[in-house]
Amino acid sequence: QVRLVESGGGSVEAGGSLRLSCTPSDPTFSPYAMAWFRQRPGNKREFTSHLILNGDHPYHVDSVKGRFTIWRDNGENTVYLQMNDLKPEDTAIYYCAAGAGRGASEDWYDHWGQGTQVTVSL
Repeated sequence: QVRLVESGGGSVEAGGSLRLSCTPSDPTFSPYAMAWFRQRPGNKREFTSHLILNGDHPYHVDSVKGRFTIWRDNGENTVYLQMNDLKPEDTAIYYCAAGAGRGASEDWYDHWGQGTQVTVSL
């Protein structure tokens, strides 16, 4: 089973930036899409962004659009989530996912990372 290894979480003040990364344990792993979800305190896990790897089509939900960018370096198997202008409401555990990725439902993704904590303070 391919593992997704995340890194880059941490604590920042509001307005700051963080970059998360997600690397499959198998460099030959080639899913249709990779995505980021997050689980804020007291809430269910929610979809934020995904990237269709063949064609490089990013998508972000409205709450993070313009502040978050999902991307991948050409030729790399690592997907990044650049998060700028962070707000306290972005505080969450962020999860990387991979799979068919044709929508925001978790059902489209069958590989998950362990999660990385992002904390944004005032």
